[in-house]
Amino acid sequence: MEARVVGVDVGSVALGRFAWAALDAPALSLTGQGTDPESAVRALAAALTSGGRAALVLEAPMSVPVPVTDRADGWQALGRARTGEGNRPWSAGAGAGVLATGVAQAAWMLGRVVDAVPGVAATTRPDRWTAAHGPRLLLTEALVSGAGKPVPTEAGPHAADAEAAARILAERLPRLPALASDVNCAPHRPFNLLAAAALWAGLDIPRDELHQDVLVLVARPAAQGDAGRR
Repeated sequence: MEARVVGVDVGSVALGRFAWAALDAPALSLTGQGTDPESAVRALAAALTSGGRAALVLEAPMSVPVPVTDRADGWQALGRARTGEGNRPWSAGAGAGVLATGVAQAAWMLGRVVDAVPGVAATTRPDRWTAAHGPRLLLTEALVSGAGKPVPTEAGPHAADAEAAARILAERLPRLPALASDVNCAPHRPFNLLAAAALWAGLDIPRDELHQDVLVLVARPAAQGDAGRR
């Protein structure tokens, strides 16, 4: 599948902790990098305006589990980690901080996508993205932490994380739509923050995705020698 994948390392813009990287599949070639959200949008828009497919991968929690509301004691599960997060839950200090920043940055970037590519349709579901005549913009999440952290590149650690986020999805595109998410909200209901941001921005996205999981891919430890090829 041919597609442009833009990975974003969510972080403070003011403190220089935001970075993005774009890879084109199937060649997996790095086609661009940057340190501001506007240039990230331009990288996405370049693929979409030419009629191609694109994917935005945010390195921030983009779905949260909401316990059942038909039980009086459901509140006791509020803030629990998602299945697959291990010891880095979305609700912990670092996770909660990047979640808040990520929601704002996602909403802004998707709003700019609407301005740049009017009428473009989006989805958080790989099966809809890969379908014939389906939405051309896929919205996903990456988890780049722990053993999966890449070796910093000359552009710095944030650029390396952004490239790792893009590469996680770009390398696994041939397995879509059957590729299973590494993290999900089960047994609780998902609150899809990417779908909410897309709706807020005015993107054409099905409202039923508000209650569906986001595809989350976890970075794995780099194979020996991979760092030297970056």
